[in-house]
Formats: sequence, C-alpha cells, structure tokens
Amino acid sequence: MGQGKSQFSEEELQDYQLYLLQFKIYVDISDQEEQDPDEDQDLSYFTKKEVLYAHQKFKALAPEKIGHNKNAKLPLPKVLTYPELKVNPFGDRICRIFSSSHDGDCTFEDFLDMMSVFSDAAPKAVKAEHAFRIFDFDGDDMLGVTDLRQVVDRLTGPQRLAEQDMQHLIQNILEEADLDDDGALSFAEFEHIISKSSDFAK
Repeated sequence: MGQGKSQFSEEELQDYQLYLLQFKIYVDISDQEEQDPDEDQDLSYFTKKEVLYAHQKFKALAPEKIGHNKNAKLPLPKVLTYPELKVNPFGDRICRIFSSSHDGDCTFEDFLDMMSVFSDAAPKAVKAEHAFRIFDFDGDDMLGVTDLRQVVDRLTGPQRLAEQDMQHLIQNILEEADLDDDGALSFAEFEHIISKSSDFAK
C-alpha cells in the first residue's frame, strides 16, 4: 500500500514551521538577558516530518472529528485521552494553559505549543514558566497557600495528607522558598527553588 498523501499543503507545512520558529525566537529574546552562556537555551522548531507526526498524534485522539478539517478544535475530555496527559495529575491544567480559548479545548496549534514546551529541546526556563502557570490555580501570578495545597493534593492523589502534615509541608516550602516573607511564591522565587532540583524538566 502506498504512503497516504498529507492533508497539509507544502505552504501550510512551511507556515507551521514558521509559527514554531517565531515561538523559538520569542523564547530566545525573552531569555536573552538571563541566559547562561554555558547552557544551551536553543529551542528547536519542528521539521515538516515532525509537524506531520504531531498531527498524526492529534488526529488519533478523534479521527472522526478532525478528518480533513485542519482547523478542528478538540474538547478537553478528548485531549485528556492523550497518554501523557491521561496519567498526569495536572493534565487538565496543562490543557487550559495551552488552550488558545483558555477552556482546555485545543486546536492543532495549541497541541504543537504543548509538545514544543515539553520536548527535550525546550530550555529549563521555559518549562519553569509554564509549570508556574500550571500550578497557579487562581491565576494571580503568585503561588499562595491555596495553590500549594492543590498542587500537593494532586501529587499525592488518593493518599491525601492529614491536615497537620499538609500545614507542616506548606510551612516548610514557604520557609525554604518565600524569600520576601509575603506568604506566597513569586515566579522568581519558584524558579530559584526548582533550580536546585536536578530532577526538574528531565
């Protein structure tokens, strides 16, 4: 059987490559002042082959809905069937952060953004920025006690911590990371604390 013809034209594939290249340039400019010269901050954009592969993954989530509609948007429950998101305790938050409509529904471009940020090529600083947004449940640009509680609850799953243990853990987090003692973590404080973790963004 011959190879199926791509539903993307050559021009559309080039547009997607340009879209991801613009994302790369934006990241490079944003990180330029803080870039460590010894650290590779380059975020590779996808080749045409990788764009097609990403679209295959996206289409596999709901082939009957996407079909040949390149502008299709998948609802949150469908996107959450993607294996990596299905097992992630923050799957719904990830979708909402990358959703252009902010409701978790995703277009293919939203899906490409998601794959770009979580790829091995993405700089640690980019991963940190998105992790902060994912953990910032109330969207106030700070990780307060309520946010930290929800993060811990999701990480522990059914094995919820007792209230005393939860309070003790959050107190320890704030004592370690809340450098200005305002009772919440700014992005700078969050980035500082995760910079000490060798496991982050692996």
